[in-house]
Amino acid sequence: MKDKSSLRYFWVTLLNIIITIAEFIGGAISGSLALLSDAVHNLSDVGSIVLAFVANLISKRKRNTSKTFGYDRAEILAAFTNGIILIVISIYLFIEGIQRFSHPEPIRGMIMLIVSLIGLAANVISMFVVMKEAKTSLNAKATFLNMLSDAITSVAVVLGAIVISIWKIYWIDPVLTIAASVFLLKEAYEVTIKAANILMETNPSIDLNKVNELVLSCPHVNNIHHVHVWQYSDNVTMLDAHINVDKNLDAVQLEKIYTEIAEKLKSLGINHVTLQAECTRGIDDKMIFADKED
Repeated sequence: MKDKSSLRYFWVTLLNIIITIAEFIGGAISGSLALLSDAVHNLSDVGSIVLAFVANLISKRKRNTSKTFGYDRAEILAAFTNGIILIVISIYLFIEGIQRFSHPEPIRGMIMLIVSLIGLAANVISMFVVMKEAKTSLNAKATFLNMLSDAITSVAVVLGAIVISIWKIYWIDPVLTIAASVFLLKEAYEVTIKAANILMETNPSIDLNKVNELVLSCPHVNNIHHVHVWQYSDNVTMLDAHINVDKNLDAVQLEKIYTEIAEKLKSLGINHVTLQAECTRGIDDKMIFADKED
């Protein structure tokens, strides 16, 4: 528990367990679907945060003969899994909201208001606990988005509880549920796609023309081909390529070229470079090697 990020996940998990229990009880007593849907959402958050916490611990393990790259992608897997779970839940809440909208039921607004205020306070605290780490970790960002969506939902539920308590407008409850599910779906989709792109080793918007320009600006380099650029984790972007160089270069000169290219590519956010030097082989090949001709 000495690790700060692990400690943050612990407190966020504890707060969400409290929120979930309170909202399940409050939703059952008050009859509020919005409150119950928020409780289901928070229940999923508890599982998501535990998953993120475990992934955070796994990612800190050292490289070994089995995982030569290490365990950094454990957090990306967790973010992808969390995103899929949130997409499923948001669709479920949307359907439930539509069904309740056509059959509104009486709701105890005051109970709904008290419980939603408790949930809002805990969600805001949880959000601030993980906010700093969310700037550098996709896993933490997925957790932060959970907290943010919960906080926004709680604000909506609080306002809805006030409307229900004063004006007895019960249909506002499913409307809030539908709105919250749409917002959650959008946020979950973005996190899931980003995590999927990393897992699929997608180019993280690196300009290959700029890569070509920087590499060819190095002395004795005549061509670059068979280029692969991908984001391995939140903090590691990798490039693997073949370069054609002048003949008769020795190992010392090649090492100098490798170092110069790696330094130049750092300006593009590429921080792990692997190069293979060749003289004439592949001299006419393009940067991206096509396995099959169109």
